[in-house]
Amino acid sequence: MTTTNDYSPGLEGVISNATTISYLDLDKEEIVIRGYDLIELAQKLSYLETAYLVMHGKEPTQQEAAALRKTLSDQATLPPEVYAMLKSLPKQTHPMDALRTGISMLAGYEDPAILNDHHPEPNFAKGLKIMAKAPVIACNAYRANQGQPSIPADPKLGFTENILWMINGKRPDKESVDMLDMVLTCYIEHELANSTFTARIIASSLCDIYGAITGAVASLKGPLHGGANEAAAQMLVDILQKGGAAKAEQYITDIRAAHGRIMGFGHRVYMRKYDPRAFLLKDYLPRLLHKKPEGEEMYAIYRKVEEVMFRETKLYPNADYPIGFILYLLDVPIPLFTPLFLCARIPGLIAHVEEQHKENRLFRPRVIYLGPRELHPEKAGAGR
Repeated sequence: MTTTNDYSPGLEGVISNATTISYLDLDKEEIVIRGYDLIELAQKLSYLETAYLVMHGKEPTQQEAAALRKTLSDQATLPPEVYAMLKSLPKQTHPMDALRTGISMLAGYEDPAILNDHHPEPNFAKGLKIMAKAPVIACNAYRANQGQPSIPADPKLGFTENILWMINGKRPDKESVDMLDMVLTCYIEHELANSTFTARIIASSLCDIYGAITGAVASLKGPLHGGANEAAAQMLVDILQKGGAAKAEQYITDIRAAHGRIMGFGHRVYMRKYDPRAFLLKDYLPRLLHKKPEGEEMYAIYRKVEEVMFRETKLYPNADYPIGFILYLLDVPIPLFTPLFLCARIPGLIAHVEEQHKENRLFRPRVIYLGPRELHPEKAGAGR
């Protein structure tokens, strides 16, 4: 019999999985990825090298890294029907919803026997198709929404470079590519986040990897999860439009007085400690301010908001706060922030789905029942 002693709202503190993929070590304040510190990986390896590590448990050789780059380049082509679908969606469709629909649609192009084969090799092959195509879907969903022509991935460009290319059709500079690459690495894997748990729950039914990642997209869209980077950036823009850094403190005070949420601060796991990713990325912000005329003023807003939030709540920024600002400075449209978060997280999702399928047990938790008992139906019509 389940009792209230067994109940943990939001499953806080509940251990649901054993994993070799990643772990948030609060004592050492490290994000452990396959035994490595994520912050060190972000500074020393490229996103794709880290992706290989996440998926396969070891650093790639030069040949393995080159093979991954080629596979992703070869698989980055979308079926014409997917482009047509993106153009047919209602104009108010968020790119995350388009991405969810697009990834689900891709499952229909798989041989059914391969689609439902959960062995490692076909799982990774399907996962890499999703990883290659997801940024193409996301960027072109936004372009379709804006009435702009589609831009396919350029096989001459690298994975991260292609993302910026598909957003605005311009060859990005190295500084922007390197910064986005670090952002993608910081988002690549984070233990058992809501979207990762969603993917594992779906995979535990022996659903295919397309279904598991489609579910993760839906989870990540929520403002309490991936959508927080959009909300954090939009807050900085709102403060800029309402008077700049001089108005930042009052802006935060007004929201808190109305019991509103300030997105980009605090974290369910880190609680009142600094997210290591946010701590790393804040030092890169000054290098990017020149990319926007309003960069310096927004940086002043950024610092004032952080100062007020710590003074009033003792909460530090999480990764979404600096990443939202970085993506804004890189001229990424705000509606694409969360889709890029999802695209960055796909290697982690692939690894978790594969691990779930390898040592599977169907998730089936219980509840604490608080409803009535021993009710009896009243007699319905006499003709029954």
